[in-house]
Amino acid sequence: MNQIDHNLPMPAHCLILGGQKSGKSRHAEAMAVRWLSQPGREAVLIATAQAWDEEMQERIARHRADRAVYASGLQTVEEPLQLAQAIRRCSAPQRLLVVDCLTLWLTNYAMPIDVADADEATGLRARRAEFQAAKLELLAALQSAQGPVLLVSNEMGWGVMPMGRAVRAFADELGLLNQAIAAVCQQVLMVVAGQAVDVKALAHNAVHVGNDQGPQPGAH
Repeated sequence: MNQIDHNLPMPAHCLILGGQKSGKSRHAEAMAVRWLSQPGREAVLIATAQAWDEEMQERIARHRADRAVYASGLQTVEEPLQLAQAIRRCSAPQRLLVVDCLTLWLTNYAMPIDVADADEATGLRARRAEFQAAKLELLAALQSAQGPVLLVSNEMGWGVMPMGRAVRAFADELGLLNQAIAAVCQQVLMVVAGQAVDVKALAHNAVHVGNDQGPQPGAH
């Protein structure tokens, strides 16, 4: 299994995936700390969370307290929606950006909007179109970024699929977003129980092994 060599140079961009409490955010912070160990470097966290309720307020406060201990040199910028603009504004050759996280960024577009019931469907369609445009802007911003970007996101596709139509649609949208981001990242990590595996390297190696071996007997 491809474990991560922390002595390797930082990739241009890296997508860090994992389930709830998998350690993905902590791993991104550890990568930022390693980046900051070299002189003349900076690191900025772009936080997408919004404090919708008391539980979310407590979660945000807990993350801030943890970062103060584990990644004290990491500056923070809060941007719940205009992620592409934040990357363009903050990116620099000696500055690492950490986006935490894409799941909440999508959530901010998918949250119920304050409209009358009769206009809800129209409003949701408009919000979805707005997100699709923002997604394209994000991909363009990553491709033109001057420095490396780490992007944290959830992998939701391995659990029991919820019954609600809206939640299934959200899971689909997040999966498509993760695929699009992975395509423009040089490294894709999967974090499970605090352990990170380079799945893009595994996929690359599997393709080469398959090509070297040729068609297998009985393959159709």
